[in-house]
Amino acid sequence: MADPDVDVCVVGAGITGIYQLYRAREAGFSTMVLEAGSGVGGTWFWNRYPGARFDSESYTYGYLFSRELFEEWKWSEHFAGQPEIERYLNHVVDRFDLRGSIRFDSRVVEAVWDDESATWLVTTSDGATTRTRYLVAATGVLSVPFFPDVPGREDFRGLQLHTGLWPAEPVDLANKRVAVIGTGSSGVQVVPAILDEVASLAVYQRRPNWCTPLNNSPITPEQQATLRADFESIRATLNTSVSGFLHPVGERGFADDTDDVRREFYEQLWQLPGFGKLISNYYDVTFNMDANTSWCAFMAGKIRELVHDPDIADQLIPDDHRYGEHRPPFVTGYFEAFNDPKVSLVNLRRTPMLRLTETGIETAEGVRDFDVIVWATGFDFGTGALARMGIRGRDGVALNDHWADGPSTYLGIQTAGFPNFFFPGGPHAAAGNNPRYNGDQVDFVMELIVAARDRGAATIEVTTDAEDLWTSKIDKAARQPPSFGESSYYFGANVPGKPRKYLLNAAGRPKLLELIARSRANDYHPFLLSSK
Repeated sequence: MADPDVDVCVVGAGITGIYQLYRAREAGFSTMVLEAGSGVGGTWFWNRYPGARFDSESYTYGYLFSRELFEEWKWSEHFAGQPEIERYLNHVVDRFDLRGSIRFDSRVVEAVWDDESATWLVTTSDGATTRTRYLVAATGVLSVPFFPDVPGREDFRGLQLHTGLWPAEPVDLANKRVAVIGTGSSGVQVVPAILDEVASLAVYQRRPNWCTPLNNSPITPEQQATLRADFESIRATLNTSVSGFLHPVGERGFADDTDDVRREFYEQLWQLPGFGKLISNYYDVTFNMDANTSWCAFMAGKIRELVHDPDIADQLIPDDHRYGEHRPPFVTGYFEAFNDPKVSLVNLRRTPMLRLTETGIETAEGVRDFDVIVWATGFDFGTGALARMGIRGRDGVALNDHWADGPSTYLGIQTAGFPNFFFPGGPHAAAGNNPRYNGDQVDFVMELIVAARDRGAATIEVTTDAEDLWTSKIDKAARQPPSFGESSYYFGANVPGKPRKYLLNAAGRPKLLELIARSRANDYHPFLLSSK
């Protein structure tokens, strides 16, 4: 019988993988992390594009397991940029002596369960293998960049970049003719960030999103002192709030106010940082049609104030989804960029993209030449990385076949037929501030593994009934208000041929924590801890 090389093998050295490594090491398990990149950070290693930054407050996104870490790291801004985020994560890895347990440039291409030894055999692209008792895929939901199937991509002789695969070395955009394709979270960040550098900038938009101001600012010395003094209360709030944010939840309903009071309230919301505009809005804004329509009308008015050309402004206002049905991006200077004469908007619903040529992009209106094309077209969200890891569970069943109709999980932690395999931060994981939800999952995964060790159990496996029940709950909740629209990438809608299944935790954090507590109180049922 083959003995494992390590107790726990973690795939991915992003926010979740680093925390998983820390917790496993603290619990006394031999642990290795396999990371495809040459450095730590996950999403924040690969997404180096100009303008990349948090849209969750820095101190709410970072780790909370150590007061000393919280106090010694001083975020410079309420919403930190990518270079600072990457420095922070490297600091964490070195501060807790974790780097020696990470094997970089090691992309997992196969992971096969061996029933006889109750271990996983993991193979990386260089042919190296690792046998592990427990396999934890901390691969995240934003780790496989998506390129639309546009003819001629290989023909373009200029430079092509994806925001999710931005090179580490500087990219010279000075005086270049640049096209940005996509107006999701990365597209709306990169446009104003490169505006002053380029010769011209064309923004190719399939559909606009409800963008609102990020309202970022430096963290003053006084605010730094307050954050440190309030660490315990901040941690308590973030560890229990539904969203994983500090923003107070709106307590008033739309019908409680007059039109004049609403207008004043909306102005206050517009000035709030980040997700405050969603969380602190009227509590019924996502499921009361009148409330949502009213807030959308206010935002549309703001866009028309910011964009001088009325036709361009109208094209930047969504007409196919309500606020909250898609993830709302947060912007700094995005709408104002369209007032610059060197910026143009190409509405792909009016003039569809036909192909790339050697020199540029052809739409129904003709060819436009570019030096650089930036694909801000998002990710194969939720399951993209897991689908590319060659995972096979009991009886050689491929995870891709098990999930042929979309992911089925229990608590977004495990799937039946794949013992000792966990995926915190993957499908059905979060529905708010990702590190807070993912941290809940990592903590429970470690609790299960420690319980198995204490009992001498060789395997941990969730029941099919539990998986079916939880997945059904997710699917049902995803179609109840408040909900994201099925045209959202949260349903995999951006990837042709991908099953339309909800990929986040529609049941919410309270239900996740409730079922974790119930499992703990019931001897970890419906997880089966057995000797084989």
